[in-house]
Parts: sequence; structure tokens; C-alpha cells
Amino acid sequence: MRHVALFILLQLIGLLSFAQSSGTTQRKVAITIDDLPVVTRRSSPAVKLDITQRLVGSLVKNNVPAIGFVNEGKLYRRGKLDAKRVNLLQLWLEGGLELGNHTYSHPSLNKISLANYQQEILEGDIITKEISEPFGKAPVYFRHPFLHTGRSVATRDSLLQFLDEHGYEVAPVSIDNADYLFAAAYERAIIDENTDVQQRIREAYLEYMEDYFAYYEQQSQELLGKEIAQILLLHANALNADTFNKMAEMIRERGYSFVSLAEALEDDAYHSQLDTFTGKAGISWIHRWALTQGKQGEFFEGEPEVPPFIDELANSF
Repeated sequence: MRHVALFILLQLIGLLSFAQSSGTTQRKVAITIDDLPVVTRRSSPAVKLDITQRLVGSLVKNNVPAIGFVNEGKLYRRGKLDAKRVNLLQLWLEGGLELGNHTYSHPSLNKISLANYQQEILEGDIITKEISEPFGKAPVYFRHPFLHTGRSVATRDSLLQFLDEHGYEVAPVSIDNADYLFAAAYERAIIDENTDVQQRIREAYLEYMEDYFAYYEQQSQELLGKEIAQILLLHANALNADTFNKMAEMIRERGYSFVSLAEALEDDAYHSQLDTFTGKAGISWIHRWALTQGKQGEFFEGEPEVPPFIDELANSF
């Protein structure tokens, strides 16, 4: 009950804040989607195509200028480039969406050398660049796998220099979340053909995501004295394909307009806030800034929790 009361309070604070500022400022959010072309435990090309078509279709329908971050290793099957998988990326470009670099095989910078990580980046955009060129949309944003940015300032800064030299800008995240756990649970329910559980997961997920918006709105206000242009992290999976229309409705009801990643990054917070975080976790940039400022326990309280039944299902494979 304490968590329920706290989330209600956070939502009221967020709505009050928006009401006070809505005369001059509208909330903004950029939608970023990781692990393209698709995340699924089902191997059927038809399933992967269906998920991609429905996800891209929902983004286009809602006029969302989203960006998808590609793991190019997923484009190969038994060592050979798979045209059907490349075609999934084509669907994003044909929908007017953008593609970015998420490395070749999704390694953690915390677990491999900087030199090997840099090679992952170089190998992670070969096909993406080739297919993006006719659309005039060469990849210019890089997303760290797991949001791991290095265990030392020297490593992080060396990588930033490398990215700059290769024409890349880091794609930060302000609204981090565990959508991947809900998605794994959803896959389990799909494989089990349990439509009742699928519905329960969709409802729990949308509630959870609204709680996360409220939480990071409050965090931004408390840390910076304003709400920044938010950058939401999602993944290319069946759950988001099935729920994004309703999620977009929820986001708009909270007073947001959908903007490109480039427009979100015009917010000076992403350039003016000091970030010295070198912990092992992959966390929101808002929390990186907070830790850099010396914020402790109380500041971070109230972060939404994944329901136990989701954890159980997600770990049942």
C-alpha cells in the first residue's frame, strides 16, 4: 500500500508541475528502441516480420520520430548475411524512422577491452550505413549496450573521443526501465498460448510504464528544478508491438509531444550536467547526474518495481 500511495503522489506531483508550466512549455519525449532488428525467442522469420511491421506501424501511426539501435550481428544466419533480416531494418527506414549503432554483438564495456569494444562499434554499422544512405540518414547516434559506459573516467572519455572521431554522438537515456523483463514474460505467455496471461501482462506493463514516467518527472524536478526533454528506452519486441498504441495515448495524456532524439538533445541538461559515474550498473542519466552530485538513498526512493509474477514468468525459460 505504501508503494501505491507513493506512486499516486508522484503522479499528482507530475501532473501539477505540468499544469503549472503548460502555458509556456509542453513536455517532450524521444522514443528510442534497442536491439534491432527484433528481440524474440521464436525463430520464425514470419514472426520477426510480424513484430517489426506492427511496431513500425504503431510508431508511424502515432507520428513518432523514433530511432532504432541496431545489433548487426543479428543480421547474419550461420555466418551469412540474411536478406530477410536486413529487410526488417528497411521497414524502419521506409517508415521514415532513423537507425543508430548499438555495436555488432551487444557486449558490455565493463567486460571487454576498450580496443575490442571500439572494433564492435566499427563492425556495428556496415550494413546500417549502406541501407541508410539512399534515405539520407547515415547513423549518427550510438547507444551503449546495457547502458554500461565504462568502469573508469579514462575509459569513458577515450570512448567519447573515439565516437566523436567517427561521427557519433552518445544516445543517453533518461527514462530507463525493465521492459525486457515484461517482454520475456510476454514471450512465455505467447509460447504457452495463454491469452489471459498475455492480457494481464499488457495491463501491468502499461501501468508500470506510467509509474516510471511519473517517477522520472519527479526526479528531474527534484534534481534540476525542471522537467527535461525525456529520452525513453524500449526494445524491439512483441510486447511493445502490441502495446505501443496505448502507451502513446498514455504519454500524450501526460502532456507530451513526441520529438526526435536530436530535438530532445537540444535540452541543455544533456550537455551541462557533470557525469562522473563509473559504477557497474546501467542506469538513467538523471541518476548518473544525481550520483555525481552526491545524492544518496532517499533521493532514489519510489522507483517502480516489477511485479513478482512478471519476474517469475520471465525467468521460466
